[in-house]
Amino acid sequence: MLFSLGLICVALIIFLYKYVFGNSGPNPFETDTREPLREMVHDRKEKNKVLKQGFLASKVPTDLDAVIIGSGIGGLGLAVLLAKVGKKVLVLEQHDRAGGCCHTFTEKGFEFDVGIHYIGELLDHKPFRCMLDSMTNGQLQWEPLDNPFDQVVIGPPENRRRYPIYSGRTRFPEELKKCFPGEEKAIDEYMRLVKRVGRGIWFLAVLKLCPAPLAKFLVYTGLVRRLSSFFEMAPRSLTEVVNGLTENKDLRAVFAYIFGTYGNMPKEASFAMHSLLTTHYLNGAWYPKGGASEIAYHMIPIIESAGGAVLVRAPVNRILFNKANEACGVSVMKGQEEVHIHAPMVISNAGIFNTYQKLLPKELQAMPTIQKQLSMMKNGEGGLSVFVGLNGTKEELGLKADNYWIFTETNFDELVENYMNGTREESAKSIPLLFVASPSAKDPTWEERSPGKSTLSLVSFANYTWFEEWKDGKVTNRGEDYKDLKQTFINTALDVVLENFPKITRDKVEYIDAGTPLTNTYYIGAPKGEIYGADHGIARFDPEVCMTVRPQTPLKNLYLTGQDVFLCGFAGALAGALTCGSVILNRNLHLDAIGLAKKIKFINAKLKDE
Repeated sequence: MLFSLGLICVALIIFLYKYVFGNSGPNPFETDTREPLREMVHDRKEKNKVLKQGFLASKVPTDLDAVIIGSGIGGLGLAVLLAKVGKKVLVLEQHDRAGGCCHTFTEKGFEFDVGIHYIGELLDHKPFRCMLDSMTNGQLQWEPLDNPFDQVVIGPPENRRRYPIYSGRTRFPEELKKCFPGEEKAIDEYMRLVKRVGRGIWFLAVLKLCPAPLAKFLVYTGLVRRLSSFFEMAPRSLTEVVNGLTENKDLRAVFAYIFGTYGNMPKEASFAMHSLLTTHYLNGAWYPKGGASEIAYHMIPIIESAGGAVLVRAPVNRILFNKANEACGVSVMKGQEEVHIHAPMVISNAGIFNTYQKLLPKELQAMPTIQKQLSMMKNGEGGLSVFVGLNGTKEELGLKADNYWIFTETNFDELVENYMNGTREESAKSIPLLFVASPSAKDPTWEERSPGKSTLSLVSFANYTWFEEWKDGKVTNRGEDYKDLKQTFINTALDVVLENFPKITRDKVEYIDAGTPLTNTYYIGAPKGEIYGADHGIARFDPEVCMTVRPQTPLKNLYLTGQDVFLCGFAGALAGALTCGSVILNRNLHLDAIGLAKKIKFINAKLKDE
């Protein structure tokens, strides 16, 4: 028995080394491609020459190596990786500007971001930072947020409690202990758990990259849960874990507050997913200097330097297949005409539901392997965003480079459940969770670009069905009932802001509007208005789901990238790009990024010694 077990372990190690750690393809992180910083470009017209290149058939490069559907970070990031090894890639975006959730828009002179609020793991020596520096040739700059970077606010005005969240692997728990004397044991155990679980995330990449038979062996024998703390804790809910640590309701809430960054109420959220978000910000939080549009602005020239292009106003209406059912290109709607673009590889960053349910022919949609993947996933919650333009500087308005997570009380599960299941009229008047941040206060270039002005981004959730009756209306005129409902949400959210920011008054508000789930569907192509891709509840992290939904689709030459391949958010979508790139280039790009970081750290240490 022991001999047989030993043979299995040896075989497993050989397979893992060959398929997960072994590399044979080109490495986009082979060299440090950072260049001296160039002067930042703030002129909107100049930036739009890069970000708003409209689709024309004449602009499509010849002899493409791949077509990518969608210019979110999962699509752009992958295009950059391929471009760095000489691949000619065309990225197609249905919106009028590139970037997906990294894009910005301007109204009444105010610039707003739509999805980038803060990013973690960006210390100079970290692999994530080195990877992003490489993917923008060192031109994308990051500004650290204040410390504390988050403020958790709980309760009604007459009984409001505020808990600052500090970054720093020792400071985070130390500051919590000051807020909750007598809860030291619970805080230490929470820290031990989230760190331990976070370290186990590497096995998610293993399941995506190793051959399917090996992945099935790891899953069906139960080895995956024994080998990975991430998968060991994945079936346990956030509520279950934090309730087992302490009886203090406010501390439970502080442990759980960041659930809003992936969209599941605590009782439906996997503690494994929650651990990743907590550890993601332990070393701090950052915001892109110049705003979120800087991300795409510095990636697109790298794609173009390899002969590729990023074209907008290019809605892909279907993926093309040859007689052998192999993907061979896409069809783009140009007015009422279809333009066919051929390439040996098609990669979708449009999400699993859009890709399989909208872009495939009916007969291919019906394939059992496609239907199995769809049955394993469900739509994430719809997003509600409110954009506020203010007259006044950050000093005059009391705004800082931090974020506020504002809750009406500590019973998160009950609050969110009642809100999402309530009638739209009732729920619009009682938003239980509101994220409030000031992009202008985080960006050191803002005052130069928009002196005397400030912005706020407010984010919560909304049930798609509340707005579904207006889904076929014109985006700029969905009717008075729709406007009235939207205005009720706006009024409720603004009241929360005025209660918590005493220097902001109604007369300071120059512009305010909201984006509903329908807005998300229209501008970023999000099914059901979801802002974090497919649902990130406990079922998403079942090992069988993780091994089944991978970059390779059941159809030859068709791949998936982005949030639905790996995890949600900016870092998760980029991990999806790395995973897809690993399959295409036949090497582990996750390890290559780590290797680049080690190389840069070694060089920097050597220069310092000299």
